[in-house]
Amino acid sequence: MLIRFAHPAAAGLMFIVCLLALRDVAAHAVVTESSLRGQALEAQKANRIVLNFNSGVELSLSRFDLVRKGDTHETVAADHGSKPGQIIVVIPALSPGDYAIHYKVFAADGHLTEDVIRFSVAGSTGR
Repeated sequence: MLIRFAHPAAAGLMFIVCLLALRDVAAHAVVTESSLRGQALEAQKANRIVLNFNSGVELSLSRFDLVRKGDTHETVAADHGSKPGQIIVVIPALSPGDYAIHYKVFAADGHLTEDVIRFSVAGSTGR
């Protein structure tokens, strides 16, 4: 499909608008993959959750909280992984139940992204 503009300046303006729209879409650190993949974590064992973001993350300006029942928040440790944009969140040993990670991360370009990832901890297998 070819679009023709009556005036060359209109084509240039449309090009600039498209570039700005793309810049805004890419200006946030969004989780593209998680090690959780809908699977429950093991109970009574410290775990690590690997989060892959679509851009670099300024870890020193970011925060990761474990959210427990009753909406209680506990800041947990996080570190850079082996790949660009990869963050490893350290989860303490937990009892079976439903939990969440609430994060606020600053993308390398300074944009703030805030989101919640829910997960569960499975009951012990009685080994």
